[in-house]
Amino acid sequence: MNEPVKNMRIILRVNGEAVEAEVPVRRNLVDFLRGDLGLTGSHVGCEHGVCGACTVVVDGAIMRGCLLLAVQADRCDIETIEGADESGRIAALQAAFHRRNALQCGFCTPAMLLTAAALLAQNGNPTRDEIRECLSGNFCRCTGYQAIVDAVAEVAEVVEAKA
Repeated sequence: MNEPVKNMRIILRVNGEAVEAEVPVRRNLVDFLRGDLGLTGSHVGCEHGVCGACTVVVDGAIMRGCLLLAVQADRCDIETIEGADESGRIAALQAAFHRRNALQCGFCTPAMLLTAAALLAQNGNPTRDEIRECLSGNFCRCTGYQAIVDAVAEVAEVVEAKA
């Protein structure tokens, strides 16, 4: 009888840097990012893809890091909140979140920022309802969402004014 594969070698780019690692085939991406790479900005919440705390960007698309195995990310380009922060890509959103008091405990904030950035990249002038719909997959237990929607709308207004 053949022994089941327990580990697999993966190669990927994380925040612009090449990463090569041997990982257990059952380790999810968010656990790999947090435990193996020390990128702790993406959080582990429900582990069922419902809360959104584990949100990362995979090949340009928002994904739930708890629903994707690390081996499935082989040959992919991954961006975490740390990479988005370092690149300055989310600077306007971060400033607006601060001004609007749209963060409190901070647990949901990385996912909110990545999701809002994806929305604004796709639709530079979303309505408040479109912002709410987009962020609805990210749970926040502290702010009640209004301040978060205000912050994203503020950045959208600035983007729209520049266009």
